Amino acid sequence: MAEIKYEITEELAMLSESAKGWTKELNMVSWNDREPKFDIREWAPGHERMGKGVTLNREEMKIIKDILNEIDL
Repeated sequence: MAEIKYEITEELAMLSESAKGWTKELNMVSWNDREPKFDIREWAPGHERMGKGVTLNREEMKIIKDILNEIDL
């Protein structure tokens, strides 16, 4: 399996923390030296391991932002 290279370029928010110390975070992440994208996923302490997540470009994040602004939470 090919190694995945990543760099968290900006930590935007910690959304929650599990009992085992993993945190669900919203970050800007550069995957394989590409342009950073919005990324939501769980991370182990120290960011050495990660769970499955969702990566969004700026246009996709704008759509989600607009939808969330219309929803009565």
